[in-house]
Amino acid sequence: MADSSFDIVSKVERQEVDNALNQAAKEISQRYDFKNVGASISWSGEKILMQANSEDRVNAILDVFQTKLVKRGISLKALDAGEPQLSGKEYKIFASIEEGISQENAKKVAKIIRDEGPKGVKAQVQGDELRVSSKSRDDLQAVQALLKGQDFDFALQFVNYR
Repeated sequence: MADSSFDIVSKVERQEVDNALNQAAKEISQRYDFKNVGASISWSGEKILMQANSEDRVNAILDVFQTKLVKRGISLKALDAGEPQLSGKEYKIFASIEEGISQENAKKVAKIIRDEGPKGVKAQVQGDELRVSSKSRDDLQAVQALLKGQDFDFALQFVNYR
């Protein structure tokens, strides 16, 4: 019988991020505490730009956006938000959505699988994802449970289980 396998990826549904951003923009335009502070959130190329006339307000915009992301099932580990920066009379925060598993993070995950996972499970890095294979499907499910119990600083999803 052939080996069973699955892939570990770190992907974000771009449409869901866009929906969360649109919901946050709508809430910001309607909330009383955001009136007359120049509050806005929008795409700026590949980054998300949040701006307002005070540091507190721009942090509140970030909080609203994070709430919308969570409601849409997107891990906050995928959001890389910078610190508020003063630009003229406005404060701005640039945030980006991180996708893919970096080489060093993939090596960390592979090491955990090798050290703590069941014997006979192989993990190999393939670009920005990790392929895990084994003869036993039970071993693969044990690896998934092991990784779900770990606290990584990036989001993980398991796909292509076969």
